[in-house]
Amino acid sequence: MQVLNTPSKLPTEATFDLVVIGAGGAGMAAALFAALKGQRVLLVERTEHVGGTTAWSAGTTWVPGTHHAASVNPFDTLADAARYLNNAIGERTPPALRQAFLDHGAATIRLLEDRTELKFRPYAKHPDYISDLGGSTLNGRALEPLPFDGRLLGDLFPLVRPPIPEFTVLGGMMVDRTDINHLLALTKSFASFRHALRIIARHGMDRLRHPRGTRLVMGNALVARLLYSLSKHAHVTLLLNTSVKRFERSADGVSGVVLEGQGKGQSGWRAVTATGGVVLASGGFNRHPDLRAQMLPGAQIGWCPAAPGHTAEAHALAKDAGAVYGKGALSNAFWAPVSLRQRADGSTAVFPHFVMDRAKPGMLTVNQAGERFVNESTSYHLFGMAMQASGSVPAFLVCDAQALQTYGLGMVRPGASAKDRAPFLADGYLTQGATLDELADRLGIDAASLKASVQQINAYAETGVDPDFQRGATAYQQNIGDAAAGGKNPNLGPLDTAPFYALKLYPGDIGAATGFATDGDARVLDAAGQPIAGLYAVGNDMHSIMGGVYTAPGITIGPGIVFGFLAARHAAARAQGKPGL
Repeated sequence: MQVLNTPSKLPTEATFDLVVIGAGGAGMAAALFAALKGQRVLLVERTEHVGGTTAWSAGTTWVPGTHHAASVNPFDTLADAARYLNNAIGERTPPALRQAFLDHGAATIRLLEDRTELKFRPYAKHPDYISDLGGSTLNGRALEPLPFDGRLLGDLFPLVRPPIPEFTVLGGMMVDRTDINHLLALTKSFASFRHALRIIARHGMDRLRHPRGTRLVMGNALVARLLYSLSKHAHVTLLLNTSVKRFERSADGVSGVVLEGQGKGQSGWRAVTATGGVVLASGGFNRHPDLRAQMLPGAQIGWCPAAPGHTAEAHALAKDAGAVYGKGALSNAFWAPVSLRQRADGSTAVFPHFVMDRAKPGMLTVNQAGERFVNESTSYHLFGMAMQASGSVPAFLVCDAQALQTYGLGMVRPGASAKDRAPFLADGYLTQGATLDELADRLGIDAASLKASVQQINAYAETGVDPDFQRGATAYQQNIGDAAAGGKNPNLGPLDTAPFYALKLYPGDIGAATGFATDGDARVLDAAGQPIAGLYAVGNDMHSIMGGVYTAPGITIGPGIVFGFLAARHAAARAQGKPGL
């Protein structure tokens, strides 16, 4: 693989079989599938790093029916998965598109594991998010990338987008869910102690030689494995710090791109021919100011935890070529509640609250009136939507001292000492009150309502039943609670140990759900529903087959990879002049 930092280093009449715009997870996958077919591939990335938001994610990849599923759920079927998606999504997206994903998913994962460095494992329990719907399952469909040794990348290692600092420990050590469980139990289990000692020792050695840890997990592992696999192909060119300024078109459709370098010392441009076509994989519209104002009204850009490259620069070009956005989504974006804190360098940390705190016993969420408005254990997507629908922005995640010590709160780690908490209290990220009255006063909310909400949740903890929002009523919710806490409901526990704590939550868009309408080969469609020859869209540039419904963990990455395969396959046939394409 050749790596360039400016398009001016390309030949003046460069020709590739496939040009991929965006080196996030979906774009890298499309490029890799094309490379496996022997295609000449140009992978264009507007930033200095590869991986996009995938590199910041858990890397979970939702693909039903793979060879991994049988090890944890041998009775699951693709028919069950289709039934679940039909129940959850209905007519928000064409069922045929969802079926194309299901039909090719298992073979796509098998191809990756057989011919590349991509390796996955299933979790023993990782439920679909709407686990009370028919066809849902508790495990087998969500896959996790295996940890990867970043040292294997050599000089390419710095290209992998570093993780969000607040998601690391000990000065840059990445940890996944398995690691976190071992770290929390290191004084209770010899196996956990041994695991924790091993990864901490490895990180200590890394810091003597590298700016960050080289044991990569979650999304960083997935991206690094994609990059390492691409590096094995001499006919792949990775072009960084480069934007797309124009699509070249001919009688046969989109036939190439005009590229321009970005930044100091990286100017210059090139016109590039793409014989098979162009794949849009730029990450969606989330950081485009005008599109954001149209499709995400009221959601501030500062609340978005997605990677910086999702500017939708190429979307206007696709529209000029006839592309249209899909319709009917439940929401134009996928959401998560986030908390905000200014870092020492002046940047803002945007921390998504996925599973570590809000669903646990001893926690509750209230609005500005001090009242509950949401099931705290629902999926992060539905939580974010509920915040907006109810006008609860910001909301307040409240807990007592025991819950804070046991589970942490946002960027405040579990087990944090008073000294550890002090900076968070000093800058206002965390608010503390010796009593609920004092906490309410400091938050600026009604004390009587807050105390009533706490009394209510305490009563529900005794019975194990939340009649207001049905917290802890489904297998998914129970899985992100804490059964070891000993309560009648793993998601409910009393708030009765002073002092009390809270932080502010905002609805953060974690990715685009609305993108360009496509067919089952990821070909972009025009207003008449006809494919635009030579133009494909994958990842968040493609209208989500989930229709804005967050059905399960990894429902952006899984389809991104599978439709990356379908786009690369179709474009390869087109480059070879196959009739009918």
